[in-house]
Amino acid sequence: MKILLVGEYSRLHNSLQEGLRALGHQVMVISTGDYFKKYPSDILLQRKFDTGLARKIKIAIYLLFKFDITSWHITRQFFKNASSLKGFDVVQLINESSFGATPRDEIKMISFLKQNNKKLFLLSCGTDYLSVQHQLSDINPYSILSNYKEGRVSKIAFKSILKYTTPAFKKLHQYVFQNIDGVIASDFDYHMPLQGHKKYLGLIPNPINTKKLRICKVDTKRPITIFMGINRTNYHSKGISYFEKALAIIQQKFPKRVHIEIVENLPYEQYIEKYNNAHIILDQVYAYDQGYNALEAMAKAKVVFTGAETAFMQHYKLDTPVAINALPEVDSLVIALEKLIDNPEKITEIGLAAQDFVIQHHDYKKVAQQYLDSWH
Repeated sequence: MKILLVGEYSRLHNSLQEGLRALGHQVMVISTGDYFKKYPSDILLQRKFDTGLARKIKIAIYLLFKFDITSWHITRQFFKNASSLKGFDVVQLINESSFGATPRDEIKMISFLKQNNKKLFLLSCGTDYLSVQHQLSDINPYSILSNYKEGRVSKIAFKSILKYTTPAFKKLHQYVFQNIDGVIASDFDYHMPLQGHKKYLGLIPNPINTKKLRICKVDTKRPITIFMGINRTNYHSKGISYFEKALAIIQQKFPKRVHIEIVENLPYEQYIEKYNNAHIILDQVYAYDQGYNALEAMAKAKVVFTGAETAFMQHYKLDTPVAINALPEVDSLVIALEKLIDNPEKITEIGLAAQDFVIQHHDYKKVAQQYLDSWH
């Protein structure tokens, strides 16, 4: 099959491409590289006018003429590559807004892909119209919008998420769902909003290419290293402040037994290597399942504080933990960290269980086959 993967988040489409190619298929990725993360693509569309003086000029142009020059530039690059974007058996969008362009420009690009290729699918692995509507409801006890809903953080801090509720993005959502052959969720956080939808094809786990990950054995006899990577864009939606408060308590209680390392906004290639010597990774508290970054750390036999709720455990028929279910409660996080620091053998035990889990359920070739089955 000839397959086009559109957009990139957290290396998901890169790993899927590797799995599909290993199974003998012709696969191309087109994306903007996902901002500072700089993921590779066969066709890389450059985002311009997002920083420094160029950004100020961009804002001025938008205020005067309601014209988004970054979106225009991305769309222009897309259509310059038009001849390379035709004739695919399957096209999969990573999001309703795969390029981070305006809804109007996204529709132009999706329309071209629909008209010039056989099948069009959508992957739900990040915020979109349905997932945000779900997060705004009170169906679950907590969500990525809890800080906003409970008035702890201003609306402007969530503009990148709440934009999906605006009329323009609702129109984009409707257009996408009118034109796709089906939608797939990457984990439980995106499975829940899609249950019962007529175009929902089911949950397919994130593909992880463990061959690409350098694994370092770490000695639990030395100080326990706790690692946290911060992306300022999703700081509030991941509940990082809970981790920061818990770490302050842990540092005070165990000044000689713990080493804490925090980094911010690193490109992917640097980030994935940075935590090799860590024992524990702090990922997020507002999740019900693991995202891509958590799974890569688990594949490296790290103990990851992330989403691991009951529904996740039941789905995979797990009776022993493969990750720590991180809740938005400082005391709960402190207790969980203390148990690991006082019982370092648990770090090894959970880390190995995490690694086995990823190999069993997230192997990039096995997952690629699941995608092929769903597309057929």
